[in-house]
Amino acid sequence: MRKFLLLCVSLFFAVLFFAACKTSTKENGSLVVYTPHNEEHTNALVGEFERETGIKVDVIAVGIGEIFKRLQSESANPIADVAWGGVYSIYMDNLDLFENYISANNDQLPERYRNQAGKVTIFCLDGSLLIVNTSLAAGLQIEGYQDLLNPVLSGKIIMADPSASGSSFAHLINILYDIGGNVDNQKGWDFVRDFLAVNRGKIAGSSGGVPKTVADGEYWVGLSNEDNSVNYARQGAPVKLVYMKEGVSFNTAAMAIIKGAKNLENAKRFVDFMTSKKAQEIYGSKTTVRPIRSDVKTDEFLKPLGAIKIIEVDTEYVNAHRQEILDKYKRIFAAVNR
Repeated sequence: MRKFLLLCVSLFFAVLFFAACKTSTKENGSLVVYTPHNEEHTNALVGEFERETGIKVDVIAVGIGEIFKRLQSESANPIADVAWGGVYSIYMDNLDLFENYISANNDQLPERYRNQAGKVTIFCLDGSLLIVNTSLAAGLQIEGYQDLLNPVLSGKIIMADPSASGSSFAHLINILYDIGGNVDNQKGWDFVRDFLAVNRGKIAGSSGGVPKTVADGEYWVGLSNEDNSVNYARQGAPVKLVYMKEGVSFNTAAMAIIKGAKNLENAKRFVDFMTSKKAQEIYGSKTTVRPIRSDVKTDEFLKPLGAIKIIEVDTEYVNAHRQEILDKYKRIFAAVNR
């Protein structure tokens, strides 16, 4: 009888042990994230998420265009669980690739930035800008888009492909609104043609490659954004950040859980964390983007919004006509560079 009782007790504790292990694995586990963010950005946020949750995150950093190519090709058997970063519009154009999920912090975000579609979560703001190599462009006046038509800059300006780069597409829209007032005015497209003639087909392989080549002295000016550019100035590279005098559009950076995610619950925790006050404070103090929440401060290195001429873009219209815009851009690019 005693042996039987000891056996029962042993079995009881064994069951508890394996249940605990199973629970621990479920709670901690792992997560795979696709992101266009730079290493410093991911380290600041992902490291804190791992410490807080015990979830191990495998970060795969690639350009936003490549991310969506992968999501489409892997749709039957997704490798990643979350797409984190890149402009809101590209997510809205691909809603079929994502799971339904609204962050637990959705009500804490400004109303205009809350998850309305049920799948896409906005977590920060990112402004378009020009990054200028102060050594190479010394003496040149570069305050906005119009200054980029200076013949001296021929072949010395770098940008990324708008069809593969969220920040480059944002610049294309920014130009069309600054010069023509919308994406349909021919005046804006005429400027795009003139700019591309000066650009001479100099296209970077990714958004992050634009500021790097300017900081390294390969190009004089780059069409970039805050997220990819601010650290080069902060770390002492010979660059300055120019917020276009004609006007600057601010993009909303987004994230979403990939449809069929193998680590769904961990993915939900990741989305919740990135919209929490704790993570948003990290965005405001340790990264190069602006937090979406209004109850946290931003790094003083970022130019205050009040000192920037901000333009509003009809994102709904742009999203609806995104492919038409890109097709028109490609035709102009091909004609200028044939």
